Amino acid sequence: MKRRAFLTTAANTAATAAVSGLAVGTVSAPALAQGTPAVRWRMATSWPKSLDTIHGSAEAMCHRIAQLTEGKFEIRPFAGGEIVPAGQVLDAVQNNTVECGHTLASFYIGKNTAYGIDGGLPFGLNARQHAAWLHYGGGMELLRDFYGRNGLVNFLVGNVGVQMGGWYRKEIKSVEDLNGLKFRVGGFGGLVLTKLGVVPQQIAASDIYTGLEKGTIDAAEWIGPYDDEKLGFAKVAKYYYTPGWWEGSAAITGLVSTAAWNNLPDPFKVAFETAANEQALLMQAKYDAKNPEALRRLVGMGVQLRAFPRPVMEACYKASMEVLKENAEKNPDFAKIYDSWKTFHDTSNSWFALAENQLDSFRYTAQRKA
Repeated sequence: MKRRAFLTTAANTAATAAVSGLAVGTVSAPALAQGTPAVRWRMATSWPKSLDTIHGSAEAMCHRIAQLTEGKFEIRPFAGGEIVPAGQVLDAVQNNTVECGHTLASFYIGKNTAYGIDGGLPFGLNARQHAAWLHYGGGMELLRDFYGRNGLVNFLVGNVGVQMGGWYRKEIKSVEDLNGLKFRVGGFGGLVLTKLGVVPQQIAASDIYTGLEKGTIDAAEWIGPYDDEKLGFAKVAKYYYTPGWWEGSAAITGLVSTAAWNNLPDPFKVAFETAANEQALLMQAKYDAKNPEALRRLVGMGVQLRAFPRPVMEACYKASMEVLKENAEKNPDFAKIYDSWKTFHDTSNSWFALAENQLDSFRYTAQRKA
C-alpha cells in the first residue's frame, strides 16, 4: 500500500506539472541520471491505425512515456492484428507475448464477466463517475486484486464516453424488431440483447463494414460519429440510433504483465502511470470535440438519426438488470466488484441527478427554444 501511495502521489505531481506547463523532465532527470537501464516494450492494441482518437491515444501515451524518461523507456504500439488479433490483447499480455496492451476489458467477459465491470456496465456510470469510482471509490483496489490474480496490472488509460446505439439496415420501431437481428455487439450488451432475441456477433472493427455491406450482419455498434465516419458505416447502413445504453461509458484499459511491471524501475512506473492518467483525460476530450461536427457531416450525407423507442429502452433496461443480478449470483469475482460498483453508482446518481442533470436539462431546452 505504501508503494502504491508513492506511485499515485508521484504520478499526480507529475501530471499537475504537465498541465501547468512546467518542465516535467526536470523532475525525473535526477533519478534517471543514476545509470537507470533502458527498457523497450511492445504494446498490442485492439484498434485499427486509422482511428486517430483511440489508437492515436495509445500512440500519444507511449510518446509521453518516452518524453518523461528522456527516451530511456520506449514502448512501441501496434494496431489490432499486427501482433495478435484485436480481441486477444489480454491473452498476449498475460502470456508475455507483449509487455503491455491497450484494450476494452469488456471484450473478455467470455473468460470472466468481472472484466466487464472495468469496461462499463449497461445503463451504468458515465465517464466521470467511472473515474471517481476507480480512483476514490475503491474500484481500483478491487480491480487490481482481480487482475493481479490473472497475472496483470490494470490502468485507466481513456474513456470514449457515451456511445451511439449503432448502425442498422432497417428501422427499430418495437421490441419485436430486435428478434433475430444479427447485431455486431459484444460485452454485456450482447448478453442482454440475447434475452430479446438478438443474435450477437463479435467481429473486429475492420470487418464491420464488409459485414454490413454483404448483409452477414444486420446492425453494428462501434463508438460514435467521429470514428464511425472514418470507418465508412454510413455507406452501408442508413439508420443511426442513440444511445449506446450497453455501457454508461466505455473505459479503456491499459494492461501490463505483472512480471514486466515488477521488473520496471520505479521512475518508469511513475512515468507509465502519469501518461495513463493524462490520456484518461485527453481521449475523452478529443471525442467530445470531434463527435459533434462528425455527426453534422453524417446527417448531411443522408443518415437517418433515430432514438430507440421508449418501449425498447425499457425492455433493454429490464433485461440488463436481470443479467447483472444473474452474474452477481453465480460469479463471486463479479459479485465482489459489482457490490462496490452498485453502491457507488446509486450514491453518485443521486448527486448527478440533483446537480449535473438539472443544469444540463435546462440549458439544452433553453438552447432549443432560443
